[in-house]
Amino acid sequence: MKVEIWSDVMCPFCYIGKRHFEQAIEKLPFKNEIVVDWKSYQLNPEYHNTNNETVYDYLSRSKGMPIEQAKQMTKQVVEMASNAGLTIDLDHNIPANTFNAHRLIHLASKHNLQDLAEEKLFEAHFVQSRNLGENSVLIDVAVEMGLDKTEAEQVLNSDQFAEAVRYDLYESQNLGIRGVPYFVLDRKYGISGAQPVQAFTEALTQSFTEWKSAQPKDTITSLNTKNDAMCDEDNCKV
Repeated sequence: MKVEIWSDVMCPFCYIGKRHFEQAIEKLPFKNEIVVDWKSYQLNPEYHNTNNETVYDYLSRSKGMPIEQAKQMTKQVVEMASNAGLTIDLDHNIPANTFNAHRLIHLASKHNLQDLAEEKLFEAHFVQSRNLGENSVLIDVAVEMGLDKTEAEQVLNSDQFAEAVRYDLYESQNLGIRGVPYFVLDRKYGISGAQPVQAFTEALTQSFTEWKSAQPKDTITSLNTKNDAMCDEDNCKV
C-alpha cells in the first residue's frame, strides 16, 4: 500500500511527523507492505534568506510579533520534538528557500535514497543548523547520503527535477492540501499534521485492511459442483 507524504524540510512538524509515522510503522505486522513516497511542498515558495535571518527574525517579521514572543512560541515545538526522540536547535536555525532541496530529494529518489534524503536534510536543517539555501551545503549533504558528487552538482546547477517538484506542488493544490505534513493513504484517506503514533497506527491499519481486501487473491475458493469432469497433470477423469 502506498503512502504519499507531502512535506517541507523547513517544517519542524514534518520532521516530528516523520518520526511519529516511522514509530507507528514499526508496530505494524504488515510494515514491509507499506511503500512511502515523499512529495514536495513549500511553506513559503517566495522566501529567500538574504539578510542572515534567524528563525526568530523570520517568525517575528512574518507573524508580526516581538522576538521574545517568537522564542516563547517555539519552545513547545522543541519539547514536542524531544518527546519524539529528536533534538532540534532553533536558536541557530537558518530559514531557507527549499526548492533546490526538493530537487535533491527527487534525485535521491532516482537512486532509491528518497527517505534517507528527507532524514539527512531534516537533520542538516534542524540539528546541524546548516543553510539549505546554499547549493554547496546541499552537495555536501548529497555526498553524505551516498549520492555521486558530480551528479548532484550537475542537477543543482541546472533545472533538473524542477518540473517534478512543481508537479508535486500542483498535486497538493488539487488534493486541497493547505499545510504539512500531510499523509495520503492509498489515495483514499488523508491525515494532516504530526499526529500521535497511535493515530497513525490506527489509520494505517484501517487503510491497509481495506487495501488488502481489494487486492487480487493469490488463491481461489473452489465451489462444490456436481459435474467434476476434469483433467489434471496425470489424466482426465469423469
